[in-house]
Amino acid sequence: MKVFVFPTRQAMSEAAARHVASSLSGAIASQGDVRMVPATAASQLDFQRALIRQPGIDWSGVEVFQLDEYIGLPDSHPASFRTMLRAHLIDPASLGRYHLIEIGAGSDPEAARARLNRAIAERPIDIAVLGIGENAHLAFNDPPADFDTTDPYIIVSLDEACRQQQVGEGWFARLEDVPTTAVSMSVRQMLSARELVVIVPDERKAAAVKATLESPIDPNVPASILRSHGNVTLYLDEAAASAVDPGELKTYLRMP
Repeated sequence: MKVFVFPTRQAMSEAAARHVASSLSGAIASQGDVRMVPATAASQLDFQRALIRQPGIDWSGVEVFQLDEYIGLPDSHPASFRTMLRAHLIDPASLGRYHLIEIGAGSDPEAARARLNRAIAERPIDIAVLGIGENAHLAFNDPPADFDTTDPYIIVSLDEACRQQQVGEGWFARLEDVPTTAVSMSVRQMLSARELVVIVPDERKAAAVKATLESPIDPNVPASILRSHGNVTLYLDEAAASAVDPGELKTYLRMP
C-alpha cells in the first residue's frame, strides 16, 4: 500500500484526482474503455469536482457502477448517493454508461441487487475509488464486515456508529431519520478491482485510519482488508493521518 499525506483536504483531493485521471486515461488508451466504481459521500465531493476538471479524460469510454445506497431513500433527499453521483460526476461528465442502485421508496432491493450483480459480472472493474468510514467501514460494510461473500452487491444493516456519522455530517437531522438498511458493494467485489484509490480527509477519520494501517486484518476493522490488495494508494490529509504512529506511517509513506 502506498500512502500520501497532504497538508490540506483540497491538496489531497487534487492529487487524487490527477492520479485517477491518469489511471482512467491509461486504461482507455490500452483497452478502449474503463470500468470505474466511485464512492459518493461527503469525503469524496471535493475529489469528484477536481476529477471533472482534469484534462484529457475521454468520458465516453468510462462506465460507472455506484458503490452503495440507502434502501427506501427518495432521489429528492440530499443524502441520496445516486443523486450526489448524478450531480457531481454523471451529469458534469455527460456519462452515458452508468449503473445506479435504484432502491427508493416502494422499490424492490432484491431485484435491484440482482440486476447490478449481472451487470458487474460481465467484466472486471479497473479502478475503485473508496473512502473509509468513522467506524472503518468500506462502502456500507460495517463491522463485523463479511469478508467471505462472493455476491457483488449485498443487503446490509447499518450500525449506530455509521448512522450517527450521517447525522454528524448534516445529511439527517436525527438518528431516527437515517435508514437502517442499504445495498452495498461487497468487500470481495471491491477487492477484485485492479486498482484501489482510497481518499480519507478529516480528523474524525483519524482513529479509523490508524486502525486500518496498524490493526490486524480483521472484519471488525473492515478497511484493514485493504492491506491485502496489491495495488492500493491511500490519500490522506494531515488531520486524517494525525493518529497514526509515526514509525508505522513511515513504512507506508510516499512523498507527494
